[in-house]
Amino acid sequence: MKSKFLNFLGLFGIILLLASCGREETGELTGVMDRPAWGGINPYGMVYVPSGSLNIGGSDQDIFNTHLQRSKTISIQGFFMDDTEITNNEYRQFVYWVRDSIAHNLLGDVTEDDYGNEKIDWETELDYTYEELDDMFFMGDMQLNNKRELNTNKLIFKYQSFDWQKAAHNQDAEVNRRSFIQDHEVAVYPDTLCWIRDFAYSYNEPMTRNYFWHPAFDDYPVVGVNWNQATAFTYWRTKLWNTFKPDEPNTEEFRLPSEAEWEHAARGGRDFAPYPWGGYYVRNAKGCLLANFKPGRGDYPEDGGQYTVKADAYFPNDYGLYCMSGNVAEWTGSAYLDNAYTLEHDLNPDYRYNTKSDDPEVLKRKVVRGGSWKDISYYLQTGTRHWEFQDTTKSYIGFRCVLTFLGRSINDF
Repeated sequence: MKSKFLNFLGLFGIILLLASCGREETGELTGVMDRPAWGGINPYGMVYVPSGSLNIGGSDQDIFNTHLQRSKTISIQGFFMDDTEITNNEYRQFVYWVRDSIAHNLLGDVTEDDYGNEKIDWETELDYTYEELDDMFFMGDMQLNNKRELNTNKLIFKYQSFDWQKAAHNQDAEVNRRSFIQDHEVAVYPDTLCWIRDFAYSYNEPMTRNYFWHPAFDDYPVVGVNWNQATAFTYWRTKLWNTFKPDEPNTEEFRLPSEAEWEHAARGGRDFAPYPWGGYYVRNAKGCLLANFKPGRGDYPEDGGQYTVKADAYFPNDYGLYCMSGNVAEWTGSAYLDNAYTLEHDLNPDYRYNTKSDDPEVLKRKVVRGGSWKDISYYLQTGTRHWEFQDTTKSYIGFRCVLTFLGRSINDF
């Protein structure tokens, strides 16, 4: 019996050997066999927005905007989207990472890999009392009441991006690839002074001092972040993902949603719905407000929030997304053009323009969607378009990230 079992094992081993190496020897077309497995990903804090089509444009009642938002049927590829706006505490992780990376570099806490690339040694503990780090703090007559305070203007995040549009439209095979690579340096700390600057003759100093740092606001959406800072955050988030998941065959990057993706997600599968909850009104049957905005002539606290509220306040839409209308408006990755709908393709439409520093201001407009805590209900509608300059910070504009889904549908897995 034992002899038969050993013979069986030997025969099984021979079969495995032939199966593993015989395919190339037979000359058959089998494809590359050592490819990594791919079962999809499920990023923490994100929900899946399925592929689908929708009719974009203003509602039939918005007669005066029809020349800017002509109704159009479009199709969108599926993607993951943050279920809430990026919160103060989530953005603070980005700020801390930039702060600590600068400190490690000043202290020389770097290692070198096999290819000569320098990497930060994150295992080394930091002590911000070291004199070598004094340059990161306000010193001398810049100090207030002799406090050791971080000079947030020095928190600069450096990254590179690739201009795919420029590369795609260049037919010169000899062109230097470096011409498509763009270098960026972005100051990442939120503009907390926007709480004062946005409102004339209004006492908002407590929000300036506390909104980004006090634990009471940890789960509130981050504001005072311009389009450039929001974009830098998405590149850092991609870098963070790739650092801790080096074997994950995911080549897509976190990014800001396109204007069309944002509207598709906001509607939650309810085509022609003026609001994410699907109804035609901003109150439910009991008269309760369904979002954080400026009701009536300015009764700000009626909806439960004098300013912003927690990022997961109110009920989510049918895709599981919170506060797609109200609370804070949101940056998209799309550039603003009055008649963009006329020019855009109906497949994953997106009007995008990478501005240069010497471009006129009109080219530096980015689409903002969703309305905010200080807006009237008109701006809460899923079809309402608005814009702001990309280098502008406001106390009522935040953002959330998306990640393109690779495949036909998440249900295929």
